Amino acid sequence: MPVRRKDRHIILETARLALRQFTEDDAENLFNLNSDPAVMRYLTGGRSTPLDEIRDQIIPFHLAVYERLDRLGTWAAESAATGEFLGWFHFRPGPDGDTANVDLGYRLLRSAWNKGYATEGSRTLISTGFTDLGVERVFAHTMTANTASRHVLEKCGLALVRTTAYEGTDPVEGAEHGEVEYALTKREWEARKASDISH
Repeated sequence: MPVRRKDRHIILETARLALRQFTEDDAENLFNLNSDPAVMRYLTGGRSTPLDEIRDQIIPFHLAVYERLDRLGTWAAESAATGEFLGWFHFRPGPDGDTANVDLGYRLLRSAWNKGYATEGSRTLISTGFTDLGVERVFAHTMTANTASRHVLEKCGLALVRTTAYEGTDPVEGAEHGEVEYALTKREWEARKASDISH
């Protein structure tokens, strides 16, 4: 069983997940995650991310964001029970650094798929954003063909806003169908919560 680190900076916990800051020691975790062609299918067409890019660019970028922002950034996701690395969630400022219009995303190990983790982590981030962080709108992007991620976003209350052409350079499956944007406003979220309570 993995040893639980005492220096983990946990920003959020759910029933089954702990979201914490990345550290330099996570390079191998991210490399393993990004080396699975199934995980990267709709992101890079299955291409993995080199370890030196993760170590020298990606992790330092995440660490620098923690210095500037309060609970906005990209967070390592662990099993709350075992400390096992499961992937990550991001909840980060939108265009032009807008902290009221926040981008939601996640990437999980294949072993963590179909267990409700993506929905559980995303719902908690959305709730925290609207109640604690001054967020007014949450949005997310995925490939039109990525029905699994679209289903997660819909379960979290986000609605389809638009479809746009795929502008990436990697040959991604379903690229001809473009990308979709989903969104949820604080007002919509509050109205849905009130409706749930009244029922």
